[in-house]
Amino acid sequence: MSLFDSAREDLLKRESPLATRMRPRTMTEFVGQEDIVGEGKLLRRAIEADLLTPMIFYGPPGTGKTTLAKIIANTTKAHFEQLNAVTAGVNDLRQVVSQAKDRLGQYQQRTILFVDEIHRFNKGQQDALLPAVEDGTLVLIGATTENPYFEVNSALLSRSRIFELKLLGMDQIQELMLRALSDRERGLGQYAVKVDPAALEHLADMAAGDARVALNALELAVKTTPPGENGDRRISREIAEDSIQQKAVLYDKSGDKHYDTVSAFIKSLRGSDPDAALYYLATMLKAGEDPKFIARRMIIHASEDIGLADPQALVQAVSAFKALEVVGLPEARLALAQAAIYIATAPKSNAVIRAINAAMSDAGAGQVPAHLQDTHYGGAAKLGRGTGYKYPHDFSGNKVAQQYLPDELKDKKYFNP
Repeated sequence: MSLFDSAREDLLKRESPLATRMRPRTMTEFVGQEDIVGEGKLLRRAIEADLLTPMIFYGPPGTGKTTLAKIIANTTKAHFEQLNAVTAGVNDLRQVVSQAKDRLGQYQQRTILFVDEIHRFNKGQQDALLPAVEDGTLVLIGATTENPYFEVNSALLSRSRIFELKLLGMDQIQELMLRALSDRERGLGQYAVKVDPAALEHLADMAAGDARVALNALELAVKTTPPGENGDRRISREIAEDSIQQKAVLYDKSGDKHYDTVSAFIKSLRGSDPDAALYYLATMLKAGEDPKFIARRMIIHASEDIGLADPQALVQAVSAFKALEVVGLPEARLALAQAAIYIATAPKSNAVIRAINAAMSDAGAGQVPAHLQDTHYGGAAKLGRGTGYKYPHDFSGNKVAQQYLPDELKDKKYFNP
């Protein structure tokens, strides 16, 4: 390594973001994800025993996917390679595979390949990995924020174990921030910082489960706050609020966050919980979801889960859609919220969807009875069309009993209010 390269690395170590500098180096430093890396859990045992098989880490940003890969790199006897799917191509993969084969043949050393953002690999790139993963030349570790069941091909999935990482809790994020405040080597310990508990809590809350966001906001707060007369830098709630403006909305318009949020919205409407429905509505709107999609879902729901238990629900939903077309966002959020609240608090009945589904299953199973058949053309009477039809308005109450369903279905009941 040249002096220039050494100086550059030293600078990067000093100037890299706090979240990078404070990245846990061992399993004992790792915080959170006890369900998969807690004492005695499979992944922790595999890492500590250096007995790794292909795996994919899936979860939101800042939950520890890359950190786990780095810990594996620090503990394994295998050769560790890292690629980022955004910049790597098929040629890069072929080179890694070729070197892994040489390493295995000459030194009997396995190769672990960590692919960050593996969902960015196209089908051809994923297929190029498959033979080396299948024959054991490579132990693949992928990391992705997208649901792998949507983004990774089935052949790779079938050979990999999926580990889902969850958002960190507020206590866990505060633990990481306190650790950074006391660490003089990698953290902020040299700054003599006094952080108000309310400020720490605010940063943890606004980070929304993402440790990276919290740590980098904390660093910004500390480095932009001048020391007081006694040399201490005091981080108040106001300074914390200024350092982290708003929560990031975890949402993707085509992946599982989209489907999960829409599902939760509909189930909250169905479950008569207006507060939850408003929360998921706000989440979708804030994340930039197509508002017409939301309005269409409410129109469907108004008939599917309410129907004739309260016919006004459909009126409210359609009116919200029309209001959206007329005034647009942001004002139309009021009409969407009004419809959501009305639908959530309306009485529920799924009689309409059960009725139409039952009728659809029998559709075409019988012939129209002769007395209901069309009579508008000449010769219809000679064919017996319409014979015996009773005109309801000729009877008391404008109603008369007669068979309307085909003979094959005459005793069927589709609508059960």
